[in-house]
Amino acid sequence: MREIHANQIISTVERLCIESNINLPDDVKNALDDALKMESSPLGQEILKDIIKNAEIAKEKNIPICQDTGFAVVFLKLGQDVRITGGNLVDAINEGVRRGYINGYLRKSIVTDPFLTRKNTKDNTPAIIHTEIVPGDKINIILAPKGGGSENMSALRMLSPADGVEGIKRFVLETVDKAGSNPCPPIVVGIGVGGTIEVATLIAKKALLRPLGQHHPQPEVADLERELLAEINKLGIGPQGFGGSTTALAVHIETFPAHIASLPVAINIQCHVARHMEAEI
Repeated sequence: MREIHANQIISTVERLCIESNINLPDDVKNALDDALKMESSPLGQEILKDIIKNAEIAKEKNIPICQDTGFAVVFLKLGQDVRITGGNLVDAINEGVRRGYINGYLRKSIVTDPFLTRKNTKDNTPAIIHTEIVPGDKINIILAPKGGGSENMSALRMLSPADGVEGIKRFVLETVDKAGSNPCPPIVVGIGVGGTIEVATLIAKKALLRPLGQHHPQPEVADLERELLAEINKLGIGPQGFGGSTTALAVHIETFPAHIASLPVAINIQCHVARHMEAEI
């Protein structure tokens, strides 16, 4: 049994909060560079140049890429041979978020009582924590700040199994078209198919963590990802909604076994600031 002190978790989460809001992952940067080469609209090209320049300035000046520094979403893989000492795991993660958002001068966007007082917590806690128990004696932490604009455009639909692949396509295209410029395109579209209502939404968000350009290992699913990306980019929404051929940078699908009577489909839309940072303790 390996012991990990809560302070190590706190400091790691604090660092991830700050770094993920400042540094755009290489796969996203490369996807934006590729999109610039392929964009058909002159205005779309200029907007993509501005997006890329903005990311460069954020890195150079050590400031957030976007003013919406998001809800702190934490994907945690906890080794079953790990024992946390010196505090509670959830408390440690929230303390790391608190320190990261305060010490990193990141915008605090979380409010209590979502339909009542909506009072700001002033430290961006609580985090959303998804925990998976895995073999081993390590803790893997992925911190993915999720902005409100893109999260608001996400959707869930309980399709009938008879709707099949065509029903999934219609739902995805309808959702992206309705979202328009609201999620700050070019977007990344995470799709969860199967499971239950909560599993579908979770795997849709997990799909956003996959490196852009890396397709699902199942050929039929990978083909659907490519087809949906092409169809989404035909919608003409374009960078920041000003028209063009780059509405999405990638479509990622994750699946889970489903009940014989169900076909849940969840869509989690991510803006072009597809931020996440990973660490292992």
